[in-house]
Amino acid sequence: MTMESTAVPAAGDPATTPMSKEQREQFDRDGYLVIPNALSAEEVAHYTEVIDRIYAEEQAKQALSPEGAMHVLSAVHRSQEVAPLLDHPTTFPLVWSILGWNVHVYHSHLDVHPKITVPKPYRFEWHQDGGRQNRELETDPRPRISVKLAYWLSDVSVAGRGNFKVVPGSHLQNWIEGPPRRDVEWPEPEGAIEVCANPGDAVFFDRRIWHTRTNNYSDVTRKAMFFAYTLRWIAIRDEVEEVRARPEFASLNPVQRQLLGESLHQPRPGHTMGDHQWGHYPETTPLHGFLKENDLFDNTWPPLKP
Repeated sequence: MTMESTAVPAAGDPATTPMSKEQREQFDRDGYLVIPNALSAEEVAHYTEVIDRIYAEEQAKQALSPEGAMHVLSAVHRSQEVAPLLDHPTTFPLVWSILGWNVHVYHSHLDVHPKITVPKPYRFEWHQDGGRQNRELETDPRPRISVKLAYWLSDVSVAGRGNFKVVPGSHLQNWIEGPPRRDVEWPEPEGAIEVCANPGDAVFFDRRIWHTRTNNYSDVTRKAMFFAYTLRWIAIRDEVEEVRARPEFASLNPVQRQLLGESLHQPRPGHTMGDHQWGHYPETTPLHGFLKENDLFDNTWPPLKP
């Protein structure tokens, strides 16, 4: 089952409201933001139905973890019904306010974590997103490179429900103290907090923030959808080739197709396809056109300079 995605909202809708000065200051200081009511009650119900259906499919294939958890990569590849979340009007402005217009989604996943009935052995899971980026980039702090949106479909308004846990401000630290091996019990990082959110809230975070997922020993099943954005000159991790080959891909709006890695290359003598990913041709990049049309460029922020 698929759902035709909504178009990019017109001027005056929330998608044309950039990150506020206060939000930017908080994001720069803490490394994350909570966006209350990012999804309506109807959207929460719809996406919960989608993720429950996918969970049932994984369960039937016996593809869940021993605890019954699901971690499915490449969200739109699995269900095009989630495509409207790529450029959702209440959250996507935060992405382009930070990274600019030359972006795509490089990584996404759908997660379900039911109550754990047998205590799991200790494992130190604190990390920064990005994998090899955190070994191969030499600056201190390392560059932001990517940001991530988490949409909460279940009630994690109190701690202990598999909450997202962070150390506010740690996105500016390349290293935190940890054990010699992941199975050696170790104190939590100083200042660590569990982020609480209601169904429909979203969390927007810098990939560099030190974070972990806590174990869920509650009676509430944790359900969330995650989308990570980066610059178009960084490779996509998701399985998007098959998505782009489907006939229904054409039903997505131009910005959504950009975010899923559609080739925007315009053949020109002496130029290669990779030049477009480098941002050499803004006039044929849908998000650039959207920002220009709605007068959303900002001379004070390099990624948004016209």
